[in-house]
Amino acid sequence: MNPPPVRLVVLLSGSGSNLQAILDATRNGPLSAAAVVLVVSDRASAYGLERAAQAGVPTLLLPIRPFAQAGKTREEYDAALAEAILPHAPDLIICAGWMRILSPAFLDRFPGRIINLHPALPGVLAGKDSLRGTFEAAQRGEPVPTGCMVHQVIAEVDAGAVIDSEAVPVAPEDTLEAFAARMHAAEHRLIVRAIAKVLGLSTR
Repeated sequence: MNPPPVRLVVLLSGSGSNLQAILDATRNGPLSAAAVVLVVSDRASAYGLERAAQAGVPTLLLPIRPFAQAGKTREEYDAALAEAILPHAPDLIICAGWMRILSPAFLDRFPGRIINLHPALPGVLAGKDSLRGTFEAAQRGEPVPTGCMVHQVIAEVDAGAVIDSEAVPVAPEDTLEAFAARMHAAEHRLIVRAIAKVLGLSTR
């Protein structure tokens, strides 16, 4: 009898291309021992919700605006998010384009079980717009290494232990769009590789 699949929950705010890479890898790929059991978004416009629905994966839309309009704090939103995810018993939570900083109200409920994909290398431009920031720094001739990483999520932004990373150099002829396309391709490889590493699965 095969063991039950490792349970993955994915948080996203946008198109969900990294989610698609994960879903593809769970279908007879390097993550075939895992299954995405829930996809969460804070934005109704996130196409990642449609990708999940097409794959038969349950989805949860939890926008923050109603919380803010009711005078509730970010911590209260994060606590509600944690409560909604807990019944799905995740072994690993993956922030794959999730555009909100998670507070201890969420982090403390899933210690050591949350990872984040970030489009910059360790120690370079934490937070939002890092892809544009690293590209523009390279265009100015600044010695900024460019690439992406997957790291453990802690309270300090983009500062958790690095699980894996991949360099994505900026070519002299690059536009932002061309650089972003190569970055996204690297992210798709990296997120699958990092999840497999965390779960002790082979990617061969």
